[in-house]
Amino acid sequence: MAKAEKATAVAELKSSFEGSSAAVLTEYRGLTVAQLKQLRVSLGENAKFAVVKNTLTKIAANEAGINQLDDLLAGPSAIAFVKGDVVEAAKSLRDFAKANPLLVIKGGVVDGKSMTPDEISKLADLESREVLLAKLAGALKAKQGHAAAVFNALPTNMAQLAEALRAKRAEAGE
Repeated sequence: MAKAEKATAVAELKSSFEGSSAAVLTEYRGLTVAQLKQLRVSLGENAKFAVVKNTLTKIAANEAGINQLDDLLAGPSAIAFVKGDVVEAAKSLRDFAKANPLLVIKGGVVDGKSMTPDEISKLADLESREVLLAKLAGALKAKQGHAAAVFNALPTNMAQLAEALRAKRAEAGE
């Protein structure tokens, strides 16, 4: 690879690191081109899966301010650069790795924090962002409904108490 090509490759990798919210490092040894294509399809528009050269990736990651991947860059490496929902990409990688044990998740970086393969697996166990937001909205709505019922009960109880007191006085006055 010529020096100009290497500089271009480093610039592209640096751009990918800077433009993504997460980067998951994998080892793809033994996977066929068709299997890699299937993985790319399963990741969807949310992530870009690229086979990378370790030395160029180390340089690009360090230039992008990510130095947590240096120890993981050994052997045949590929990176999933995630631009959207990290949980969905982690689920896709985990599910593909279960179906194709030759894909090994080495680790990664999510929002600047280093992640182990176990942490990425736990991330994949989470529900999607949309589901979590819907649950939060439901919980907030339920709390508001409960608060409204409590506030509405105060005047109602006061009116019932006043009516009972009036009835008792009317009964005592007879």
